[in-house]
Amino acid sequence: MSIKGWIHSIESFGTVDGPGIRYVLFVQGCPLRCLYCHNPDTWSVYEDKNNNKDSTCAMRSGKVTDSETVINDILSYKRYIKTGGVTISGGEPLMQIEFVLDIVKRCKENGIHTAIDTSGCIPVSRSKAVIDEADLILLDIKSLDNKQSIKLTGSSNVNTLATLDYCEKTGKKVWIRHVLLPGWTMDIDRLKSLAEYLKPYKCIEMVELLPFHKMGEYKWKELGIAYTLSETAEPGRNDVDMAKQIFINEGIAVNLPSSYDLNSDI
Repeated sequence: MSIKGWIHSIESFGTVDGPGIRYVLFVQGCPLRCLYCHNPDTWSVYEDKNNNKDSTCAMRSGKVTDSETVINDILSYKRYIKTGGVTISGGEPLMQIEFVLDIVKRCKENGIHTAIDTSGCIPVSRSKAVIDEADLILLDIKSLDNKQSIKLTGSSNVNTLATLDYCEKTGKKVWIRHVLLPGWTMDIDRLKSLAEYLKPYKCIEMVELLPFHKMGEYKWKELGIAYTLSETAEPGRNDVDMAKQIFINEGIAVNLPSSYDLNSDI
């Protein structure tokens, strides 16, 4: 039985959302409102029946599809992603448990590696079925400080940290993702606290540090949403290297975007 779902877009040759070359499915819908979100057009879920691609309404909408259609499209790329796999991102993929679970199971049946790119904001009682089936969880910890998390995303970090605990308990492989936002998370003490917190977790294979950027700012403007980080500077190379070293000092493997990691002395 095929299951209906809402998607935003696909990327057939992804190289930054998990290991190897990957088919990346961006689903529609997210309960968070991260200040630095570069895809605010994935937040809402409803169908643009007029299919007007020039309208602000269309930017907010998703596309209705079903799991069978998605898996058939994935299989058409199988030869290209055989050493990589499929990553389901968003939006927040764990908002659509049945749809995502069916895709993950079908990928597994076809020998395709799967990763879920999630904020972990959905309670484990609902999300664990997908977590159990996936090969890898890309877990985005917005902030270890719960008060800051609420200010930054509109949501508590309690479910995120519970998701990490569940992955540790079940032995699920995890890559932590953390955005370096000046004035918020780009802070030595906060980074040290996060590195120390993550150090005991055996399920964590690496931490991906993602320097803040404003490439999605235009989407906020087109959607008529105030973008409060217009005057926030993107972190410099020295700051990013400093952040990387903090995690290395705790024995944690770190990955950076290639533009920052090139010729790094660390």
